[in-house]
Amino acid sequence: MSIIRIRAVREPLAAPLIARKAVATIARADAMGLLPADEVVETLEIETLRRLAGHLRKAGVAPAALAELAAWQGRDVARLAAILDELDEALAHSPVPEHEWGEVVRVLGEERLAEFLHISPSSLRRYGAGARTTPDEVAARLHHLALVIGNLAGTYNEIGVRRWFGRKRSQLKSRTPAELLHAAWAPEDAGPQRVLALSATLLASPAT
Repeated sequence: MSIIRIRAVREPLAAPLIARKAVATIARADAMGLLPADEVVETLEIETLRRLAGHLRKAGVAPAALAELAAWQGRDVARLAAILDELDEALAHSPVPEHEWGEVVRVLGEERLAEFLHISPSSLRRYGAGARTTPDEVAARLHHLALVIGNLAGTYNEIGVRRWFGRKRSQLKSRTPAELLHAAWAPEDAGPQRVLALSATLLASPAT
């Protein structure tokens, strides 16, 4: 995992809305394993985003939004916000299991992740090592979990992220997020969507 510890914010990212969008996008890319482990983000500025764009370009993710970011000249801040939205949306719909396995395993651990994905630990290791191609349905679940982790990363440390899945939530009718990731679930199912939506509320609010 990269080190994301924002100490300074520079124009044109200083507006709170733009800053939140930028940080959320960086956290999402990191949770998807798209940033180098030695990446350090301490200053939030346009060059930070362009450095991020370079990593995403190598992974073949969101080429249209990345091209717009590269062409943006620093005048239209509203357009920058729209580009960040486009980039975030592209990430949300772009499973990249070859990158996501390592990061999600590192955060959740093999045993817990295998339970969430409803596969055996041995299959998880084979998929993660690239010895076998990750089936589409498994890749979709893995990506969904990466999105949830990205949403939580700005509020919780890794221990907190793991515990979050096992804590009962009033928004889930006193069930835990883990309980809604059961059987052969798909990301579009109601339960997993509620888990993702709940994690997203933490992007703009204190830990709950």
